[in-house]
Amino acid sequence: MRLTLNTDFGLLQIIEQDGWITNLSIVSSIASGLENAPQTPVLEQAARQLQADLSGDRKTFDLPLRPAGTACQKQVWQAVAQIPYGQTASYCDICQAIGRPTAFRAVGAAIGKNPLWIVVPCHRVVGQSGALTGYAGGLVMKARLLELERRFR
Repeated sequence: MRLTLNTDFGLLQIIEQDGWITNLSIVSSIASGLENAPQTPVLEQAARQLQADLSGDRKTFDLPLRPAGTACQKQVWQAVAQIPYGQTASYCDICQAIGRPTAFRAVGAAIGKNPLWIVVPCHRVVGQSGALTGYAGGLVMKARLLELERRFR
């Protein structure tokens, strides 16, 4: 099942499979008929939480998540999920958090493949100098999300 939300950040599509949120993406248009498809409680809960997050009214998510990925990717995503709202961490910090201090490429690749890029907030991962670096949603989206969090911290 899928639900598409019209947000200030674009059309955000939420995908649920067997009661788990598996993917978020920005889409260019709402596919015909999807906007009227029956919705599940999990999709409705995800929509409410995402809308609240994107308006600055929510700082954490409480959703059933099941992103597809390797064991290493999931370990990175779990570390990223621990970065508090309004704060950032470097790739080095994430390497340290997963116990692999030189795994910069693996961490960067995992962050780039994060299918839940707002809920598992990889926009909070920045370069060692604080510079914005690659993001699944694009650097413009990363900057907008960080600014939103700074405003509502």
